[in-house]
Formats: sequence, C-alpha cells, structure tokens
Amino acid sequence: MRRIALAPLALALAAGAPSPSMAAGPEPLALQCERLFDARTGRMLGAHTVVTRDGKVAEVRAGRVDVPGARAVDLAGRTCTPGWTDLHVHLDQESSPKSYEEDFRLDDVDFAYRSVGYAKRTLMAGFTSVRDLGGMVTLHLRDAINEGLIEGPRIWAAGKSIATTGGHADPTNGYNSVLRHLVGPPGPTEGVVNSIEDARQAVRQRYKEGSDVVKITATAGVLSYAKSGDAPQFTVEEAKAIVDTAKDYGYRVAAHAHGAEGMKRAVQAGVTSIEHGTYMDDEVMSLMKKHGTWYVPTIHAGRFVAEKAKIDGYFPPIVKPKAERIGALIQQTAGRAYRNGVKIGFGTDMGVGPHGDNAREFAYMVEAGIPAAYALQSATFFAAQVLGADDQGVVEPGKRADIVAVPGDPLQDIGVTMKVDFVMKDGVVYRQP
Repeated sequence: MRRIALAPLALALAAGAPSPSMAAGPEPLALQCERLFDARTGRMLGAHTVVTRDGKVAEVRAGRVDVPGARAVDLAGRTCTPGWTDLHVHLDQESSPKSYEEDFRLDDVDFAYRSVGYAKRTLMAGFTSVRDLGGMVTLHLRDAINEGLIEGPRIWAAGKSIATTGGHADPTNGYNSVLRHLVGPPGPTEGVVNSIEDARQAVRQRYKEGSDVVKITATAGVLSYAKSGDAPQFTVEEAKAIVDTAKDYGYRVAAHAHGAEGMKRAVQAGVTSIEHGTYMDDEVMSLMKKHGTWYVPTIHAGRFVAEKAKIDGYFPPIVKPKAERIGALIQQTAGRAYRNGVKIGFGTDMGVGPHGDNAREFAYMVEAGIPAAYALQSATFFAAQVLGADDQGVVEPGKRADIVAVPGDPLQDIGVTMKVDFVMKDGVVYRQP
C-alpha cells in the first residue's frame, strides 16, 4: 500500500517543472532528412522532408525542401527512422552488486526517484516507447510522463509479473524463515498463483492496478534467488487461464521463458511473445511460427550477466552459475530463430544492464546474423505489431510524430544507432543537433 500511495509523490517531486521542450506545444516542423528508413518495407530511401503537425506526421515529401508554415530542422548527413521501441525494460531498477540487498534496504520512493532518470536516459537514446515488464513503480512513472510532469518514453506497463510459488517473480524468494513468517505466503494479489482460479484472479488484480499488458514467468530465471534457471513453472491450463482472462480485458501476454518445455506451454496457451528464449529448440520454433508468436531475445541482458558473472561478488553464489551458463547463449539462439523464420521484436531487458545503452542491442542482433534493416524493423514496425499499436512504428501521414535521427547510414554501420542526436516524440523535440 505504501508503494501505491507514495510513488506518484516521489515522481512529481523528482521531476520539478517541465522542461521548455515539454512546456511548449508541438509546433509544425519540417525535418529535412538526408535519408529516411521505410520501416514497413525495410528499405532505405533517399532525401525526404517529414512534416509534423499537432503531434502527427502530416506529410512526407521527397527531397530536402522548405515547407511554408513549418520551421525547418536541418538533419543533413543523418538518417531519420521512426522512434524506436524497446519491448522489454525495467525502468524502476538497474543492476549492481548491491541490487539484492537494496530490495530490503530501500523504500519504494527511492526506486521511484531513480526511475525518473532512467526514463529520461531511455528517451534520449532514441526510444520513444517501451514495454515495461515488471515493476509497480512504473505504473505511476507512466502516468507522470503522460501528464507531462517528467520526460520519458511512452510506456506499456505490466505492473507486477505473475509467477508460481517459488517462481522467477515470487517476491519472497530468498527470504529467511522469520521474514516468510512475517509476510506470509504471497497470493494472486502479489502475483503468485497455484491454480486456474488464482491465475484468473491475478490478471484481474493487474487490471485493478492499471496495467497495460500482462507478464508471466513461464520458467525459472537467471537473476532470481533460486537454483533453476529454466524449469517450467506453469501448467498449460494455468497459462491458458491467464491468456484467456487477459483477452477479456484487452491485454496481450508476454512470457519470460528460458527452458523449452515452459516455452511450449506458453505458446500453446496463446501468449503474444516469448522473452529471452535461451533454450528454444526446433519444436518451439515450429510452434511459434504456427501460432504467430513473437520472440524478444534480449541479447544485451544475456551478454551483460555473463560478463558480470566473471566478477567475484557481483551476483550471489546461487545466481552466478546461471548467469554464466544461460546468459552467453541468448545471442546464438536469436541468430537461429531468425534463420528459422521466427518473428523477432526488439527488447533488451534494460534494468539488468544500464538504461540508455538500449541501442547496443542493434549491434548484437547484427553480430548474430540478423540483417541491420530487420533489426531496425524489429524496434519500429514489428514492435508496433507486438504492442498492437497501429498508430506508430512507421513515418507515414497520420501516424505519431515519433522520429529519431542518427549521423550516417545504420544499414552500412549499425554502430551509429549509439549516436542518436535527434529525438522527437509526439511532435515535440527532446534532443537535436
């Protein structure tokens, strides 16, 4: 209850007064781009001018031209793309050697204050939308951004992830007997289920709390305080009860999953996306193609935890071997999934790694054998499909004026995605050369 009461206050206090870019309404602009990435087809076009008005794309004209009534923004030498979407973030946290103790030592207000800076870093890195897959603070962060109190990306927030007892998102994992006795066993209100009825109640609780999307932890996880990293943790019937109930509320379901059996059950239950997918096998890939299930690899998180596992003391002893074993495999899985025709959306699991480095995932995808054009589509046109948001993901008249520009051509050098110097969201410029 304290989290619900205090998080909005913390966000408002942390924000202060809106910046000039936010205080002023979006004026008509003519973005004169050297190149324009067509996210619908994956083709790089030549020079174009994108006219934005009232938060939408009004026109797209060939050539770098002046437009009467619109202020020109010179983006010479730059490629314009639709604003990017990260489909897997955690804006209320960021990994460090102190992360496990901070859950006991810090208040929710502390995490809310931190989330303000994480959100701004994410936006300035070119990510105008994110799907936050777990964290109660982020529900309030979303609202504060929507109200113009602070700067950040558009957020689809899951709120509390749904787990089974002892599962990856059981909030009491690692508690000693005294703490377990004090807090009691968590139930559907806390996102922990053990039956079909529990599963339905947990989804309804997420609706009550204002979530936009539902996340389940279909298998064990790497960073949870538990031995297994890949064991299945829902029956097909429990997972299906979650998906079916979610549909009643217009929710899509994302499934954290590392092990193949848990993935199969989640796909059969009808989830929208599989997150991580480390041990995805040919059978899982075939099922995903049959059901139209998306894959969000989060290569950055895998590489990050594998690297940090080499540092003594960074992770608890029960977590370290999982980070070493599982983290290093995700990039290989992403490459195999692409070659096998599985649909891929862009996601990083930021919060595991440092917020603002999200674009590094593009380079990791290309290293895995995914073409640069497809990688960009995964964060734009494809990501919009995962979200069910048909008003974004492409630079076309009538769509949201979410536009990012980078120096150079990302199809020739994907590394320029780490050099974003123009960011527009809903027609408002937050960063420019």
